[in-house]
Order: sequence, then structure tokens, then C-alpha cells
Amino acid sequence: MIELAAIRPGEKVLEIGTGRGALTRELVRVAPDLEGYELDRENYDALDRELRGISLHNEDAFRASPRFDVLLSSLPYSESSNFVEWLARRRYDRAVLLLQRDFAEKLTAPPGSPSYRAISVISQSSSKTEIVADVPRDSFDPPPRVNSCIVTMRFTRTLGDQEISMVKRIFSQRRRTVKAALKALGLEPPPSPPEDRNVLLQCRVGSLRPDSVLAMAGVLSRRGKKDG
Repeated sequence: MIELAAIRPGEKVLEIGTGRGALTRELVRVAPDLEGYELDRENYDALDRELRGISLHNEDAFRASPRFDVLLSSLPYSESSNFVEWLARRRYDRAVLLLQRDFAEKLTAPPGSPSYRAISVISQSSSKTEIVADVPRDSFDPPPRVNSCIVTMRFTRTLGDQEISMVKRIFSQRRRTVKAALKALGLEPPPSPPEDRNVLLQCRVGSLRPDSVLAMAGVLSRRGKKDG
């Protein structure tokens, strides 16, 4: 993970979920400007006593919203969706993550595939995401029941709260046509030329490219603000 991060002099490095410090101990050797966040008090206290030279916080990084150039994280897998949505709102350069394999496949899934979800659109619209390597279960203590992998994400653009919320609303109807989905959500179709409009309305939500979903979400979000 550290090799993939390729940390350069002067870059601000963030680790979310320092845990027992396995990654943190290696990071301090190559990242002078390192900041870490850990919610578990016992893990935090032990690591804070051991590594007094770093800025370590016993709080939720999602609420603190620290600034960073490079991020490394091995968060609990239950937080993966929240983490990707949080990251999509941030401006950074690159991130190296340890994720559950099934979830990582959703991040990189193409339109129309069974794994293509709202989180796929959010990830692919805000970053260039790549599964780099699998991580064996026996690398963990205790070994998990699921497969894991290392993922890299390189920033492309930030997404706003309204865009993310609207993407999730639209994809709650991903098996329906766009026309049926918008009707079920009480939304009017976005304006477009008649021929494009008809084609769009008959497409399944789950077959739309990330850029098309995001464009639709942006229009619908702006219209909602005006109506409000």
C-alpha cells in the first residue's frame, strides 16, 4: 500500500482507521506530515503512547474532514459505502485502500452488470478507481470470512451532497426504465431534444453510463432547488 501511495516530499498524508498501528508504523518512516484517525479508544491510547511524533486523533475523520494529498485506509468494511461517499466530496490527489473484494467490484462495475450500483456511479464519477491486488485471508488476525483487495483511487472531480443524494435516489429504481423510475420518484424528466429524450426515457437506469446518471442527477438537483 505504501509503495502504491508513492508519497512525495511535502505531501500531507492521512490514515483513517489506524487500528493497532500495523500500517502507521511503516508510514511514519516515509511520511513526515502524517495525520491519523482512530475511533477505538484502546487502540488510540496504545498507538498514541508509542508514536508521539504524529498527529493522532481519537475521533471520526468523516466529521472532522481533514485536508490531505494522499490517503491510506483499512476501515471496517461496514463503513466502505460511507467512506466512498465522503471521499467523493473531497479534493485530494490519490488514495490507497483495503476493501472487501465484492465491494471493490461494485466500485469498478460497468453499466448493465449485476454489480453496477449507485456507489459505482459515485466512485467512477469522482475518481479513477482500480483494483490492484488481492489480499489473502491469512494476512489478517483474525482472518475474515470475505475476500479482500487493494484499491487505488485517483481524484478526478468532487461531487456535491445533492448530486450524491440524487444518484442514490435514481438508483433505488435501477431495474426500471428511466421514465418509470422518475415517475415512481415523483420527478419530471430532464429537458433534452425529443429524439434523445425518448431514447433516454426507455433505457434501464442500471444501463446508464456514470456520466449520463450524473448529468441527470445534476439537472434534477438544480430543478429541485428552484422549485423549493
